[in-house]
Amino acid sequence: QVQLVESGGGLVEAGGSLRLSCIVTGRPFSNLAMGWFRRAPGKDREFVGAISWSGDSTYYQNSVKGRFTISRDNAKNTMYLQMNNLNPEDTAVYYCAADRESIASPHSNQYEYDYWGQGTQVTVSS
Repeated sequence: QVQLVESGGGLVEAGGSLRLSCIVTGRPFSNLAMGWFRRAPGKDREFVGAISWSGDSTYYQNSVKGRFTISRDNAKNTMYLQMNNLNPEDTAVYYCAADRESIASPHSNQYEYDYWGQGTQVTVSS
């Protein structure tokens, strides 16, 4: 059974930073393309960014470009989301997701991700 577990969320002031982690078990991590999504209060879930199975390629939503960085450590079965210069609009529950199509380029189509974590809350105060 594949499980994704996010951690690292919390409360931070505007301009601050957080690093989220997503640990994957139950399937070879290096065979998975990965993504981060978020759901803000009262809004639909939206794409944040994604990374290829090798880590060589990433893709971001425009609003987080230059502030957020996705990376992965295949030896640790872990993906990261480094979030800098946070603002209140980044407040949301953040989810990691895995795509079984390992050769997939990083993408934003949430319907093509096969596995999801339970989410971790990020709250940015003004």
